[in-house]
Order: sequence, then structure tokens, then C-alpha cells
Amino acid sequence: MGRKNSKKQKKRKSSFGEKIVKGVMEITRSGMGFVTADNIESDILIHQSDLNSALHGDIVRVLLKEGKGRRLQGIVTGVIERKRSEFIGHLEMNTGFAFFIPESDKPMPDIFIPLSNSSKAKDNDRVVVRITDWGKKGKRPVGEVVSILDPGNANDAAMKEILLENGFPIELTPDVLEVAARLPDIISKDDLKNRKDLRKILTFTIDPADAKDFDDAISFTKLKNGNFEVGVHIADVSHYVVPDTALDKAAYQKATSVYLPDRVNPMLPEHISNELCSLRPDEDKLTFTANFEIAPDSEVKQFWLGKTIIHSDTRFNYEEVQKIIESGTGLHQEEILILNGLAQKMRRKRFENGAINFSSQEVRFRLDEKGDPIGIEIKESKEAHQLIEEFMLLANRTVAEFISKIIVNNKPVPFPYRIHDDPDKEKLIPFVSFAKKFGYQFDTSTPESIAASFNQMLKKVDGMPEQHVLEQLGIRTMAKAKYSTDNVGHYGLGFEYYCHFTSPIRRYPDIQVHRILEQALYGKITPDNKMEEKCVHTSERERAAMEAERSANKYKQVQYMSKFLGDEFEGVISGVASFGFWVETVEQKCEGLVSINSLLEYDEFRHVEDDYSLVGLRSGRKFRMGDKVRIRVLSANLSRRQLDYEWVIDSGKIEGKSAKQVHRAGKEKFRNKK
Repeated sequence: MGRKNSKKQKKRKSSFGEKIVKGVMEITRSGMGFVTADNIESDILIHQSDLNSALHGDIVRVLLKEGKGRRLQGIVTGVIERKRSEFIGHLEMNTGFAFFIPESDKPMPDIFIPLSNSSKAKDNDRVVVRITDWGKKGKRPVGEVVSILDPGNANDAAMKEILLENGFPIELTPDVLEVAARLPDIISKDDLKNRKDLRKILTFTIDPADAKDFDDAISFTKLKNGNFEVGVHIADVSHYVVPDTALDKAAYQKATSVYLPDRVNPMLPEHISNELCSLRPDEDKLTFTANFEIAPDSEVKQFWLGKTIIHSDTRFNYEEVQKIIESGTGLHQEEILILNGLAQKMRRKRFENGAINFSSQEVRFRLDEKGDPIGIEIKESKEAHQLIEEFMLLANRTVAEFISKIIVNNKPVPFPYRIHDDPDKEKLIPFVSFAKKFGYQFDTSTPESIAASFNQMLKKVDGMPEQHVLEQLGIRTMAKAKYSTDNVGHYGLGFEYYCHFTSPIRRYPDIQVHRILEQALYGKITPDNKMEEKCVHTSERERAAMEAERSANKYKQVQYMSKFLGDEFEGVISGVASFGFWVETVEQKCEGLVSINSLLEYDEFRHVEDDYSLVGLRSGRKFRMGDKVRIRVLSANLSRRQLDYEWVIDSGKIEGKSAKQVHRAGKEKFRNKK
């Protein structure tokens, strides 16, 4: 018997390389599990009886086993990391206890709720529950009610569900809040040790009008030699968030704040983000500073990095600063105009050196007191935004380059660089072909020539009908930015060295950068050999936050357009697939699907992938990405976050002929071909 097991084990190792692997669990509606592991090509089948409490999205450890046929199978031996621990569902009350029935399309066990953990919820209440004990095999997990949902507020429940399905808890746990509450509000003499006092230098913040967490400030001084000293001051969050505390572990697990249309799900407790660390005016604050001596032509002559204490004199919003830039008058007008001049010169140099000038616009919903959308606002990047952006980019790049030159034990310091890889030439081919149809040429011989071609196209396309579609498609061809210890540079920004240093209130990698920088400045670097693993985690959490934000915006779009069922709007085709095309309305910026089934009365259409279009087999009618079309709103499904549109024929005609004429001509053409 022992020999047989030994043979099986050898066979397993020779087939799979390892008998235990780590991967991400995906559970189907039927309850079957599939694990994707980095070192194995095919996914691993997990029967429901072998899930061992693993849920959809969890990172698990799997023991491989021989399956029938060629199908790779396994047994979950442990859960390494839970994707989520909070769920929305209903309570079923019993004598002395309750059961929580999750609302999920993925199978999962009911959760046992002791009455002491029910927060006075009643039978059939819709609640958010946090699992406190996952239980052993064969036992139900135990949980506690975090909050009772208001049955009259569907929006609140929807936003919470979006956060939870992407792995972001609704509330921070009591132990995390307790650590934050114990942090002193007063800056002590010990806190000022090894800090440069910059409180007497003119300093101000520039943020959105509704912001509460001000994590960066700018200071300005004219020097006698004609140069300027510009300080980029960043909230010293790492002073308060100490490694390995409950607060630090929770911040790392979330890794980012999540910004939804009607709320912020913060990475840190509000006592830290909005009070202790927020660089509010007329308050002394502990900061990390990148100080630059800059010549009038924007060349950096020298810099200094270190811990500081500052005192912000003024809190500006972007609109106020933009008004000063445009009018030339206002509070601290001279300093703001000089800073803006420097920023614009830095910006021009950046694009000349290979950065790609993709324009950005932010679509935001105006909400009523219930969180329901009542209007749309489109905010574009103006010089006030660019002023802050350029100095933040300068600080981020400077810190990354400074750390890159430090060697410990004959190796570079493990550091969370922010990287953006060169474009994949194969992925560029269809885009280059598509851009050529609009008259834009691309040189793809080198990464530098690709960036130059993009900038030439973006300059020429500005204000043209095809601008939006070419910008969107161009962005999609690019690699995704991420965190990594392997510094390959940041292609989109044109930087050899780059990191995130300037937003520690809302991003965990910035806290990591602050800790490593502090160690480097005091010569006490302790290399973190798990830094790459942490980079993978924070990159994944960033993607999850972006997905949550997209889902929430989509929910608001559906909610808003549900008021206009049957109405017609002008739109632009924003995407094409074999089953239809997406249209974004011009005025509302709300995207919906025109199903190919709704087009069958006019023609049969085929998907031409490299042309991003659907083409009629008989009429030749083409629906191509970027085309303007008119649509009618058919349906708005909030639960699926989906808008369905119907194409409206322009003045009842296609290419100068009526729909019936086209249909008849198509049939005749088809008959003649036969």
C-alpha cells in the first residue's frame, strides 16, 4: 500500500511539477470550483465537496490529484486570503439564534448568527453580515450583523453590494477604529525630532471643492539668485500607521480608498484621513517633503528629501486657482502664476521627452439628498489641475530615482515602483490600421517612435469627430500600469524611474514608499523580501477599486436614463462586438447596448474585428466605432446595471434610401448572387 502511494506521488510530481499549488478560486453557479494557478496552464477542477470553505475569489492552496481523463483536479487544503468577509442577505430568526441567507449567485453556506451578534435585527431584515469565524469542515461559519439596510434606500444597498463584491468591507472593524482613536491629536516635542521646520514658509493646498482629505500641499519661496524654492509636502501617514498593527494590516488589505459617485470607502479611519493627516489650513501638520530649487526655465537645480512640519496658510479649490490663472488676480496671485508657468514648462518638456498626451475628462453625477442622479457634469483637466499634477509627478519621479541608486547587500532595495511597460506591437497592429483610415500614420519601429506617433495623432485629432474614439482605442492598446519591484520605467509618462509617494491617505504603496525613504535617509534599510508579493496584492486591489467605481457609475447611468425610456438621443458608437454595438450618448455620457437582434429587420450583420465595425451583408450598411448614431432608450435594468438602446434610422433612411428600399434591394442582390 505504501509503495502504491509512493508511485502515485512520483507520478503526480512528474505530471504537475508540484503537488501543492496556490491559485485564485472561481465558483460557478452549479457549485463547481475552478482554480487558476500561475505555474499551471489549465485550470484545476474542484468538486463542491472538496472546497473546504473556500468561496469565490479566495486565494487558496490546492493539493493536486489524479482525475478521470485528462482533467486536472484538486482538493483545497487551505484558504490563504479571503476576497471578502462581508455579505448582503436576509436574516431568518429562530429561538436563541438566527441564520443569515446570503444573496449571491455563487453557492455559499448559510451563516450562523448568535442573537448577541444580531444588532437587534428582526426576522427577514436585509442586512450586511461579517463572518467572524469561518468554522471547521462540516460546521457553519459564524457571523455578526454589521448594519441593517433601509428597505426604502435601494441606492445605498446597491453601492454597498458593489463594494462587497469587489472585496472592500463596508466598515472598518472595532479594533482598527480603536487604534486610530488612541492616536494623539497634539504634536509633541518628540514628534519634531529630525524634522525641518517649514511653518513660516507660504504654503497652500489645491484640491476639489468637496475634498476633506488634503494629503498634499505646495510651498513657494523666491530665492536671491533668481530661482524658486518649491516644496511638495505630503501628509506623513506612516508616522501614525505603524507596521503590523491592526490599523496597518487593515490598510494593507484594502490597499486603496474607493471613490463611488455618492460616497468614499476610505482606506484609513476618518480620524486619520480627515483630521490627523489632512493638511488643513491654520494647523501644524507632520509631513514628508520633496524640496526643489527650480530655475525660471523649470530646470531642477537641486533637491532635498526629508521629514518636516508645515502650516498651511490657505485652502484653495481648483476652480478658485483656475480663476486666478485666467484673470491674473486673486489671493497669492504672483506665486500661483509663477508656479503655473513652471508647471506648463515642465509639462511641455515631458511630452517632448516621450510622455503621451492623452486628454482626460471626468464625468460626475449631480445627486439629490437620496443619492439619486439629477444631472451630469463633465470636468476637464485645466491648468489648475495640471499645476498640481506636474509637481506631484516631479516628487514621485525624484523619490523613485533616489531610492534606485541605493544598494544593500549588493542588491537594489526592494521597492514598489509604479511601472508601465512598452506597448505590445502585435496589439498595436489593428489600432494602427484603424487610425490610418482617418489619415493618421504610425511609426512602430521603436517605443520612442510609437510615443511620438501617438502625440502627433493626438495633436491633429484635437477637436475632430474621431478624437474620442481614437483616444479610447489608443488607451486600450496600452499595457496596464501596476506596482512592481522590477523597474521597467513608466512608458506613458516617459519616466525611467517612477513611484507613488504623494497620496498616502488613499494608497497603501505610498505608505510603503514613505517607510523605505525614511529608512534610506537614516541609513537603516531593512530589505523587505516580500515586497513583490505586496506589489501584486496592491495592484490587484487597485484593479478591484477601478471595477467597483465603473460598476457604481454604470448603476448611476442606468438609474439616470431610466427616466427617459422611449426617448431618443444622439450618441457615438463606443464599442463593437459580434452581438451588437455600444453607444455612449453625447450629452449624458451614458452607455448602452444596441443588440444585433434588433438590427435583423434591416439586414444581417457580420463583425469586422480589425475595422471595429458591424457590416450589413446585403446593404453594406456599416456601424463603426466612432460613428454618430441616433438611439432610443428601450430598457434600464438596475439589477444587471444594463442599458438597452435601439438604433433609430436617421430620418427613416439609410444611405439615401428608405429602410424598406434597402431591405428589398438587399434581398434582390442576395437572390442574384445565388
